[in-house]
Amino acid sequence: MQKLIDGVAKFKSEVVPEHQALFDKLATGQSPDVLFITCADSRIDPAMITQTMPGDLFVCRNAGNVVPPHSQNIEGTAASIEFATAVLGVKHIVICGHTDCGAIQGAMAPQNLDAIPRVQDWVDNSRAAVKAAEAIQGEGQVDLLTATERNVVLQMAHLNSHPAVAARLAAGDIDVHGWVYHIADGDVTAYDAETDSFKSIVQ
Repeated sequence: MQKLIDGVAKFKSEVVPEHQALFDKLATGQSPDVLFITCADSRIDPAMITQTMPGDLFVCRNAGNVVPPHSQNIEGTAASIEFATAVLGVKHIVICGHTDCGAIQGAMAPQNLDAIPRVQDWVDNSRAAVKAAEAIQGEGQVDLLTATERNVVLQMAHLNSHPAVAARLAAGDIDVHGWVYHIADGDVTAYDAETDSFKSIVQ
C-alpha cells in the first residue's frame, strides 16, 4: 500500500500542478468521446495504451471485457454502457481484448473454474466465442488469440441488444470498434468486418 500512497502524494504535488487547468475543468464535469470496455487484467492500462488524458475515456472494466446481452438483471456493465451512451453521449465504443487473457482461457476450459463458480458463470458469456473459434480452426485446435478475437466480435454483437446503444446505432451517430491489445509488443489490432479479421491499426 505504501507504493500507492507515495504515488498519490507525487500525483498531488507534481502532476496536478502541471495540468491544473485540465483538472479545474474536470472538477466540474466530464464529456468523454469514447466508452472503452476492456478487461480488468492488471496489465491493461487504457490511458497508457492510447496515450490519452483524464476525461478522454469513460472506462468500463471486467474479466474478459464482457458485454452481457441486455436483460432485466441489475448489472454494472450494462449500467455503465447505458450511462455513457444515453447521458454522456459518447461517439465511439471500443471493446478491447488482450493477449494471454485468463478469462478466455477459462471459457476454453470451464472445468478448470469449478472452485470459482462466480467466475465460471461470468465467462459463460464468452463460451459462444470459443464455439466460433472452433468453427474456424476445428474442435480441439483453437488457439487463445483466435478465441480472444472471436470474443471481441461476440461482445460487439451483444452491444446491439442494449437499447441505448441500439438507438444510437439506428441514428448513425455512434461507432463500435473491436480491438485486441498485444501485450508483448504494444500493437493493437482492430476488427475489419469486411474481411472478418483483425489488422494492426498502426501502419
